[in-house]
Amino acid sequence: VVLLILSVIWIVTFFLEFWKRRQAELEYEWDTVEYLEQEEQVRPEYEARCTHVVMNEITQQEEHVPYTACGKCVRMTFCTSAIFFWILLIIASVVGIIVYRLSVFLVFSAKLSQHISGTEAIRKYLTPQTATSVTASLISFVVIMILNTVYEKVAILITDFELPRTQTDYENSLTTKMFLFQFVNYYSSCFYIAFFKGKFVGHPGSPVYWLGKYRNEECDPGGCLLELTTQLAIIVGGKAIWNNIQEVLLPLVKNLIGRYSAAARSEKVVPRWEHDYHLQPIGKLGLFYEYLEMVIQFGFVTLFVASFPLAPLLALMNNMLEIRLDAWKLTTQFRRMVPQKAQDIGAWQPILQGIAILAVVTNALIIAFTSDMIPRLVYYWSFSVPPYGSHSTHTMEGYINSTLSVFNISDFKNASKPSSPWFGNQTTCRQVYRDLRYPPGHQHQYEHNIYYWHVIAAKLAFIIVMEHVIYFVKFIISYVIPDVSEKTKSKVKREKYLTQKLLHENDLKGVKKTMGKIAEKIIKGADSTFRPKDE
Repeated sequence: VVLLILSVIWIVTFFLEFWKRRQAELEYEWDTVEYLEQEEQVRPEYEARCTHVVMNEITQQEEHVPYTACGKCVRMTFCTSAIFFWILLIIASVVGIIVYRLSVFLVFSAKLSQHISGTEAIRKYLTPQTATSVTASLISFVVIMILNTVYEKVAILITDFELPRTQTDYENSLTTKMFLFQFVNYYSSCFYIAFFKGKFVGHPGSPVYWLGKYRNEECDPGGCLLELTTQLAIIVGGKAIWNNIQEVLLPLVKNLIGRYSAAARSEKVVPRWEHDYHLQPIGKLGLFYEYLEMVIQFGFVTLFVASFPLAPLLALMNNMLEIRLDAWKLTTQFRRMVPQKAQDIGAWQPILQGIAILAVVTNALIIAFTSDMIPRLVYYWSFSVPPYGSHSTHTMEGYINSTLSVFNISDFKNASKPSSPWFGNQTTCRQVYRDLRYPPGHQHQYEHNIYYWHVIAAKLAFIIVMEHVIYFVKFIISYVIPDVSEKTKSKVKREKYLTQKLLHENDLKGVKKTMGKIAEKIIKGADSTFRPKDE
């Protein structure tokens, strides 16, 4: 819990607040403080499609636009529908992985122990649950990488169909779509394991079935936290390795092929500028993918830090390596980038803030519902001593026994009843998964007992207190740390002062010059008027 609070407060508050200060400094240094949208050039793709004439409400002049208000609504409706369709397709792939887990777990349970020949340690750790979890995580990672390639093309097609006016509008629209796709693609399986798996399984007398055929997935007797950690480790580690290899090999191979093909066509020595021209173009979205990679990594580091505390360390190691790889890539494998003016990082800023706020909720939910901390505390402080317990002092003795429920074998339904040799002459059994239910013979048999409701109340109280404490600290720190440092404010004020002073001096010189000419004309007129009288 302490690690969670420190990590979330640091990432949610300090990181974003200090980035705002750094961004304000960059805005001043690069002279984009008063950068207006009107200064940005219209995209040629937009301008070429301008066939409709409308009245501009600001200038009160006619201007050409590519579509009418009705056409814009039709485009937005189509694009929104396409986005929801592809998101549902991502969810369908997650459901496919779940069905794989359910079906393969039965196969591993029946045949894995027969085909493993090794020491007792291998049999101990390579359980059907572990094998299912690891293979499902690997398949999920491969599916994620394939879908990313597809969704990248789809997001670009949808954004091109929207026809944004400026490059900033284009990048913001593409940013929202790409992040939405990749958020669901990368995090949906993790959210399923953390918050849904093993939560709706019923009990042996009344199990819950998927599609009327497969029993709902259950967590390992130790909980789903280890499986969530395995999933995160494979996705985070695999993503980092794959992206770095892709960023290094793809441009290198393309440049080698282009170099050899150019050398085969030409016999003369190629000058350096022509050699640089044959390097890979950076493209308009060159830095977009770098931002997207960092934001997805930021989500892994913040959203699930309670279950995978090594994620920040892996992210640090990856970024230290990627800084050097990107420097090598940009200086040796790509053409020189053409700089473009921008006031800030655009849509990425609210996305980072949204992830940071969501991270508080997800980590609180992971500790409350995925880990075993709250049930242990409830047992230690309430159910180990009277009136619910029999121990004289607070202790954890008997905790495991209190989390297991009793079930009468005669209450099995025919659909879920095991073969008779499985239980022999036994009349009752303990569930292989933990549950808090009344025993058979009780007036509320197989319903959740008082311990369960105490645990639920404690979990909800923990979530509410945790969120309010962190959000309160976030509010205080955000108020104490200004978005713009005093040094930057002084520089901006100094620049405005010098600008006003220069304008004032220029106006004063102009007034003096004008007044001087008027005075000369008045004097000349007075001379010509009074001179004859004097004579």
